[in-house]
Amino acid sequence: MSLPARLCTAVGTGALLLTVVNQLTAPALDPALERGSVLAALLAVGLLLIGVLWTRLQPEPAARAPLQGDEGMLLRRDLSPQLADELSWGTRMLLTATPAAVVLVLWDGDCLIHRGLMDSTAQQRGFVPGPVCQMAWQRDRSIHLVDLRHYPGRDEFMPLLEGLPSVIVQPLGRRGLVVLGGWSPRCFSTADQLWIEGWALRLRDAWLPAGQAVAEATPASRAPGTLEQ
Repeated sequence: MSLPARLCTAVGTGALLLTVVNQLTAPALDPALERGSVLAALLAVGLLLIGVLWTRLQPEPAARAPLQGDEGMLLRRDLSPQLADELSWGTRMLLTATPAAVVLVLWDGDCLIHRGLMDSTAQQRGFVPGPVCQMAWQRDRSIHLVDLRHYPGRDEFMPLLEGLPSVIVQPLGRRGLVVLGGWSPRCFSTADQLWIEGWALRLRDAWLPAGQAVAEATPASRAPGTLEQ
């Protein structure tokens, strides 16, 4: 409960108790005293209701989950420099401006960048899109799983990072995905989701097709899909 809500609740409770005590200890119950007690009780109840509504409108954010891992970045080596810079900049902004703990970008089944909190086996395990990702592609809209503890298909996101409380799956058309894991349940706001959607549209329309074309035209020194850390 936030501080203003606590103050409203405390003042309302105190006023209601004082009204009851004043009514019980009064030597005589005249009409003026009764009218004053009723008005004071109504004001006290109003303050209590304001405190309750304030808590519902501005709930306290959930505590961060104790996620295990180290900060890192895996970037595909054969990307064009411009696309690599865009992916690095965008994922950095998502990790600093939103409650995301880890970000993954897939394109045509390949991992372009995996950044944020990750364990030592992240590169070996890889991320394979499952039913939730397929549904995001079919609907062509993001899917926000606010609390993975209550979702039976949460194992789909175990390769991303174990114990993730929440996930957003943002499609990049039908060829790619941006997957974000949050620090706590219900941590992504509407503004966060709009920011993620906007960057995903920028990637899909302006960067990924051109970046892939440059990468295919330039022979890579390493096998396609190799990630650098």
